[in-house]
Amino acid sequence: MTHLTLNPGHLSLDHLQSIHSSVCQLSLPESARVAIRASHALVKAAAEGDAPVYGVNTGFGKLANKRISKDQLATLQRNLIRSHCVGVGEPLAAPIMRVMMATKAASLARGYSGCRELVIDTLLAVHNAGLVPCVPSQGSVGASGDLAPLAHMTLALMGEGDMLVADKRVPALQALQKAGITPLELQAKEGLALINGTQTSTALALHALLSFEPVLEAALVIGALTLDAARGSDGPFDPRIHAVRGQPGQIDVAQYYRELLKGSAIRQSHAEGDDRVQDPYCLRCQPQVVGACLDQLRHAARVLLIEANAVTDNPLVFADGGAMISGGNFHAEPVALAADGMALAIAEVGAIAERRIAMLIDAGVSRLPPFLTADAGLNSGFMIAHVTAAALASENKSLAHPASVDSLPTSANQEDHVSMATFAARRLQSMISNTANILGIELLAAAQGIEFLRPLQSSNALEAVHAALRKDVPAHHVDRYLAPDIAHASLMVRDGSVAAVLRSLSGLPTLWIPA
Repeated sequence: MTHLTLNPGHLSLDHLQSIHSSVCQLSLPESARVAIRASHALVKAAAEGDAPVYGVNTGFGKLANKRISKDQLATLQRNLIRSHCVGVGEPLAAPIMRVMMATKAASLARGYSGCRELVIDTLLAVHNAGLVPCVPSQGSVGASGDLAPLAHMTLALMGEGDMLVADKRVPALQALQKAGITPLELQAKEGLALINGTQTSTALALHALLSFEPVLEAALVIGALTLDAARGSDGPFDPRIHAVRGQPGQIDVAQYYRELLKGSAIRQSHAEGDDRVQDPYCLRCQPQVVGACLDQLRHAARVLLIEANAVTDNPLVFADGGAMISGGNFHAEPVALAADGMALAIAEVGAIAERRIAMLIDAGVSRLPPFLTADAGLNSGFMIAHVTAAALASENKSLAHPASVDSLPTSANQEDHVSMATFAARRLQSMISNTANILGIELLAAAQGIEFLRPLQSSNALEAVHAALRKDVPAHHVDRYLAPDIAHASLMVRDGSVAAVLRSLSGLPTLWIPA
């Protein structure tokens, strides 16, 4: 098990990927504790004083004008958490929760939230013990932070609610006791600091970004395989074309394709005397389309990395100036817009893949047998597999509608504009699944197209993908039960089996460019 020091404000995308993928042991550097103590001292002084301070000795939201007595401040924080545990739906998955807890701990450790070291240490202890607070996935509008999901997380730290242990639901107190962790007793402002913030929506969006990475890489590989199966031209990937436009994602995607196709005997066989003047857009515009998607995803990665390092609760404590200032960093609009951009990119990767499948089964365009079967009529080949791809692409169009343009006022109109970031990020998983299935169908179709060009060989990289598929999925000679083949090919798209071919090539630009 690896160890990772959470240096507040300096988490990298690699750090977040490590936290997402496995239970690494997290700790705080001693240098961070000075700022934590200083901000807590200011909150403690405010709690002991007579002046009203929001979140310390007042009610919350529309009830901010209600003053709370000193002897009820701990009760105020407990009540806050219990009243905000109103989530519904399936529990958030363990990778999401690991990122959520880690980024909340890192945010509090910046020293602008006023909580004790014990709060952060408890969060890290729960994470390091492999415990997963049971947090329903629905119920946040992405402002004032992800209140309900973060409240469920905090409730489990208090020894109430449930934890998921080995995917089984157990009482939180029982899980904490077994791990030797003392349930957290909240003091002034600590409940508010824990539930204000964008850590749920950010964790969901990062989960989508990291989940989509192998799918995007597979899309590049499969798109190149389809190009070879359709005996398309490699002229549109010439670096001079992309240099004069200057879009960085487009330039990089064209380079990926050139490397994937390098050495293909299929390419060489029709380099001279091909009577097709231009390929359809789904082939020749892949750098322009997928490259634009890549740029959008890179932008989202930068936004989410900033947000993962941010302080997003309220009010904020500035110990050096002795000030506590109310603001709105809990509003998750940056995450919502980034997630909506990701949705468009995910949908477009699937949309152009669906068009490539349609091209492959159309004998008039692909110059392959109709529906990729040698005896069309008796056999339907990939006719209805394409229908499935079309259904999924259409579903993604509806799911890609931006969530951020919607807003419903809450808290008796005190919180009158919200981001909907949590749904914006959560819906990405369905879209990724749809796109992975479309690409799985395209992988089957492209591999079948290659069969009709034998004995010609594609490039070494693409033949490696073809061979990996054929280990479990034989060539399609006559109609058969296709659903298991689609499931297997889609799994290869999602689990990195196809992406590994791209990663094995040297000298290529990295997919994400962290800020």
